[in-house]
Amino acid sequence: MKDQLDTIGLGKFEDPRITAKGEDRAIVELSHPETLWFNTGTLCNITCENCYIESSPTNDRLVYLTAADVTDFLDQLDDRRWGVREIGFTGGEPFMNPVMTDLARLALERGYDVLVLTNAMLPMMRPSVRAGLARINAAHPGRLTLRISVDHWSENLHDKERGAGSFRRTLQGMDWLRDNGIRMTVAGRTMWHETDAEARAGYAALYADRGYAIDAMHPGETVLFPEMDESAPVPEITTACWSILDKDPAEVMCSSSRMVVRRKGADRPAVLACTLLAYDPQFELGATLEQAERPVHLNHPHCAKFCVLGGASCSA
Repeated sequence: MKDQLDTIGLGKFEDPRITAKGEDRAIVELSHPETLWFNTGTLCNITCENCYIESSPTNDRLVYLTAADVTDFLDQLDDRRWGVREIGFTGGEPFMNPVMTDLARLALERGYDVLVLTNAMLPMMRPSVRAGLARINAAHPGRLTLRISVDHWSENLHDKERGAGSFRRTLQGMDWLRDNGIRMTVAGRTMWHETDAEARAGYAALYADRGYAIDAMHPGETVLFPEMDESAPVPEITTACWSILDKDPAEVMCSSSRMVVRRKGADRPAVLACTLLAYDPQFELGATLEQAERPVHLNHPHCAKFCVLGGASCSA
């Protein structure tokens, strides 16, 4: 109790154990690992207006992962027996990494489903990448999914976030994926003052017009993410919140996933608690999966707004 009283007066999200009001902060155990994420590097072909990880053509704070890096962690999955079903690749733009299709192939050959988050623009449309995608999709039918960033179903609002012409180039990439039988899903945003039903109706019309086999009403096929505005006030999540909100900690994504990154200048990759918090040192759990098995303290506004209150998840 004295430790709690001593921390009262701190600002919100400062003490990993105790909230600003002196209450026990909520923690989440790694209870059912389902997805291991790899951030293939923060370089991206475009600069979005509200990118949560600040990806751009010049941001190399997280550098390219190599085939050896991914192989090492796939071996660790075998050793730790996590029971993961899915390997996810995110960025940056994953197809900026010159060995991205090889990384996906390594995971597919181990029997995992693979999810790649991409803008489906020029990096994915390079001839060598298209050939690699067609090859691994043919070798592992039904187990490769590309989740395409379509911030809004309308061209003008999508391009407002991603730059003029982005919508058209993304649809060209999606058309190629459609024509080559590669499974697609979509990630959009809920920052447009629309209802969920209005947004999904807009995506449904887009899919129908383009002949995309994507279900606009399925939350796992059309994933609508809440905007992550760190300046917006959000409550801290205490241990009492689980019962107040009628929410199970096992529903929060750090109960089921971890992310591997390689920081610029680092000797080896690191394992993070969350795909959304790549730069906050308190969410770096160690250099191995064994070290990353420890619980996560929900000491960040994203934990509250995005995961606990927003109910979002990055997995398929």
